[in-house]
Amino acid sequence: MTEKSPERLVFFTDAVVAIALTLLVLPLTEIVPEVVAAHGEPLEAVTGHQQQIWSFLLSFVVISRQWIAHHRLFEHIRAYNQMLFMVNLLWLLTVVVLPFATQMVGAFGTDKFTCLLYIGTMVVNSTCHAVMSWTVRAHPELAVEGDGITVRWLFNAIGSAIAMAVAFLLAAVFHDINYFGILLLLVPPVVARLVYPSVPKPARLSE
Repeated sequence: MTEKSPERLVFFTDAVVAIALTLLVLPLTEIVPEVVAAHGEPLEAVTGHQQQIWSFLLSFVVISRQWIAHHRLFEHIRAYNQMLFMVNLLWLLTVVVLPFATQMVGAFGTDKFTCLLYIGTMVVNSTCHAVMSWTVRAHPELAVEGDGITVRWLFNAIGSAIAMAVAFLLAAVFHDINYFGILLLLVPPVVARLVYPSVPKPARLSE
């Protein structure tokens, strides 16, 4: 198994996330020229584009949360293998797709396809994070010595992926739920703390 320092991988990932966050705001930069061309009032740049602004803020929070989770995970990683590398690339794909999905939300609001595209992207992202966490736990040699992935961490990561899958199904069946299903992400951390109030840092998946 090939093991390499994750430093370049983390730098590359951080750069891609930064670009994705920047791309989120680009559609908003077009609002002011449109208002000026229509001889509108300055306030209309906000009041007339609330959906676009809301979608920007939502995605900024979503991508920020995803990056924080990724950052915290890689703080425990000292090396990566091919599996971790490939899953990280798929995780990045979901991040760079979100600006497109965000623009869809700004244009089409709670349209069912748009909602499922957005939440579906989050499902894949959360699943990738869970797989990366599982990979590091299953291969203790990838983790910083004495600082492996705990069972509570893995429980939370898998729980988040399941929560997003449930949110996707709810949005598919009940139109009025739409993006509110994303709030299910608040549940796994609470449940993880209740089930595993304090756990040691195990070295093996079977522990």
